[in-house]
Amino acid sequence: MIYQTLKQTAATSSDSDSSSEGYATLFAGLADRNPNLFRRIGLPLGDPTAWIELPSGNKIRIVRDLEMDRTRAAGIEEGDDHAAIELGTVFCPADFPPTNGSLSADRETATAQAVAACLQKEGVRRVRADRTLPMIYVWHVAAAGIAIDYDDELGVIDRRVKTASEVAALRQAQHVTEQVMLQICRRIATASVDDDGHLIDESYLLTSERIRAFAARLFMDRGFTMSHGAIVAARPFSADCHHAGTGPLSTGVPIIVDLFPRDESTRYNGDCTRTVVHGTPNDEVVRMHAAVVASKAAGEAEMYPGRTADAVHKAVIRELEAAGYQSRRGELTDEASIQHGTGHGIGLDVHEPILLDDGGGELLEGEMFTVEPGLYGRRDGGVRVEDMVLVTENGPEIINELPMGLDWT
Repeated sequence: MIYQTLKQTAATSSDSDSSSEGYATLFAGLADRNPNLFRRIGLPLGDPTAWIELPSGNKIRIVRDLEMDRTRAAGIEEGDDHAAIELGTVFCPADFPPTNGSLSADRETATAQAVAACLQKEGVRRVRADRTLPMIYVWHVAAAGIAIDYDDELGVIDRRVKTASEVAALRQAQHVTEQVMLQICRRIATASVDDDGHLIDESYLLTSERIRAFAARLFMDRGFTMSHGAIVAARPFSADCHHAGTGPLSTGVPIIVDLFPRDESTRYNGDCTRTVVHGTPNDEVVRMHAAVVASKAAGEAEMYPGRTADAVHKAVIRELEAAGYQSRRGELTDEASIQHGTGHGIGLDVHEPILLDDGGGELLEGEMFTVEPGLYGRRDGGVRVEDMVLVTENGPEIINELPMGLDWT
């Protein structure tokens, strides 16, 4: 029965009028894991939570009873024009008991029941939801006879264009990321070398794992976490562009350091990559690095509002191919090759739409992207350089300040 209702909704959603009487918007789940919900609740709550915008424009936040006062205190968000923006009136599930029976003792079920009861009480006949809505809410809302429309742009388009406060949070996150990156690259570049060519620091063998642990401590001291880890990779592992790296680090070899921590005070992310070589790189690594830096500049030159992510990526590929490198996506190669797109949006998630890649859509003023071309091969290792770039009316603004070279001594 529920499945049929959803099928009928999907079939008729294109004909629906989103401004018609009885139409509401719903986000629900865990705000500490769902950035779309977090932006509307105001706190990263770990208990089931829901946010509803009613047809009248009034907003409702449903949270656990123990969290009501704290959520109310977070109820005002400062807008770019310094005007107060109400995130919504705060309720708990007990404020919306189901019409038949009582609330479940299970918190998630109770919250889903309360959402359905609230919508019924307000006379809502139709709801639009984003890609993150958990099935338990879909089921209870549909069981209440309320149609559900899936909106693939909901929770996407509003997060692509950053507010002034979001840009400030991203700048700060990247600033701290660069502070840690500088310490790591210098530690690698100034290490001693043992008889096997491996790097030694204070009598300890420097490994990918040890450097990642060092980075985690540096970030923790600054109120950041590496919830998604980090990459410290040398050959042969760096032939796979997403390999985290393992084992001892060696002199004369390019080492990719990719850091993407989260600022726990704002929950916005930094993302920076540099390539460091201890000692003297070979001629091919120098050539790879020059091609990557030139391709990065070519891609960034395309980053104006109204141009496309596809054009940014194609500019990067043209530059790399002109330098003699080929696209071999999905295939690890001995010779250096192009293996991935140019970059991605960034914000509350490290990877956000849209991608700077083939078929990527129009760039919007106020979007923040990473630009991170790279070349990878088993023989010489990998080279990647990554900055964050803000799209402005006057073109790209590079957020990073660190140098891009291979020598960090």
